[in-house]
Amino acid sequence: MTAPNPNLTRRHFFQDCAIGTGKMALASLLARENGFAAAAPHHSPKAKAVIHLFMAGAPSQLELFDHKPMLTRYEGKPLPPSIIGGQRYAFIRPDAAVLGPQYKFAKHGQCGAELSEMLPHLATVVDDLAIVKSCRTTQFNHAPGQIYLNTGFSQPGRPSMGSWVTYGLGSETSDLPSFVVMSTGSGISGGAACWSSGFLPGVYSGTRFRNTGDPILNVSTPPEITPSTQRDTIDLINAMNQRRLQVDGDADTSTRIANYEMAYRLQTSAPELMDLGQETPETIALYGCDPAQPSFARACLLARRMVERGVRFINIYHEGWDAHSDVAGNVKKNCAATDQASAALVKDLKLRGLLDSTLVVWGGEFGRTPMVEASVSLGRSMGRDHHPQAFTTWLAGGGIRGGVTLGATDEMGFNVVEDEVHVPDLQATILHCLGLDHERLTFRRAGLDFKLTGVEPCRVIKEILA
Repeated sequence: MTAPNPNLTRRHFFQDCAIGTGKMALASLLARENGFAAAAPHHSPKAKAVIHLFMAGAPSQLELFDHKPMLTRYEGKPLPPSIIGGQRYAFIRPDAAVLGPQYKFAKHGQCGAELSEMLPHLATVVDDLAIVKSCRTTQFNHAPGQIYLNTGFSQPGRPSMGSWVTYGLGSETSDLPSFVVMSTGSGISGGAACWSSGFLPGVYSGTRFRNTGDPILNVSTPPEITPSTQRDTIDLINAMNQRRLQVDGDADTSTRIANYEMAYRLQTSAPELMDLGQETPETIALYGCDPAQPSFARACLLARRMVERGVRFINIYHEGWDAHSDVAGNVKKNCAATDQASAALVKDLKLRGLLDSTLVVWGGEFGRTPMVEASVSLGRSMGRDHHPQAFTTWLAGGGIRGGVTLGATDEMGFNVVEDEVHVPDLQATILHCLGLDHERLTFRRAGLDFKLTGVEPCRVIKEILA
């Protein structure tokens, strides 16, 4: 028996078929593999799209969501050794003094959710939120923490959540990328690894939109090039790439074809998307944004417009929450930039009948310590260090039951004591809302079936599902 040729791919088969069948099959394959053809979910989905509001740098849950009056009582004293255990920190000693909450808290909505005074706008939509106070992670530095929350692994090289989702479900738009990334603030520690497709084909990577000028570099056509010349050029390049694809079946060639076609369509669709002049003054005021100025609020409004146009997964990174010093000032500044727009996004989606089919997720990579960070040599005071043991995330929209608060930490806000939620649990829940089973969404590589949620046991957070 002749040994199978390891270099023979299904595209080689189609190449040898009759011309009509081969071309039709190849076109179908390219459509599916490039994410342009929607795929069937594992079960009936509640959400069609995700908007992930990533608060990079790790917001202080103790100043926003997790009210701990006991910290005020113990302020200036070290935490009991029985609480802190053997935990070590980068910038503070285990016997560092406790720092009390810097802001007042109050209950809101019919559900009575307790929020900080720094979140007055979010307080108006608490009945639409599921607030999870019991999140924890295995990572305690920013880059690994951000990469882990996005990819399920702490080092670069694995597919991101947006990539897994577009791989599993395909795209509902051919005019815009299925997975879009925007950022506001000072920089993303995890970098492009947070939205990379990893070992999945490159067509599943997130597309980074810029805040100013052309949303995507090298897409605008030079003024001397006519539309017909541009179309003819793309057709010629793609014809050569498709011939190469039929010969060697290289996934990079498939990606290249998709990128050329997407760039051509973006020359029309991207400017239309970014034109906020189509929005009413009332909508602009709801978000509190200047249409001409980059901001988190502008990014949130653009995200709603993307959902309307069929974009599947949207990451908005707002950096700057790393409060090693002056945690009160840090929280005040960042809430001023994000609170109104976050609430407006929920309200706007609901008003347009899109909230039931759009999952909104808000949170950072970990939490902040109950103990104070202060260092004369580093010029730091009244801050909080990284804290992987406990942080808060909220979710709203597609598949989520509003008006729910899940989980609890101890009276000092140090450890989770009720309904612990690990990062893979969050990932599994997001996939579930989209109709994807995290156990079945796999990609075979090097003889192994890889998953977003890894190999450790995890669960869908059923307590917050609608």
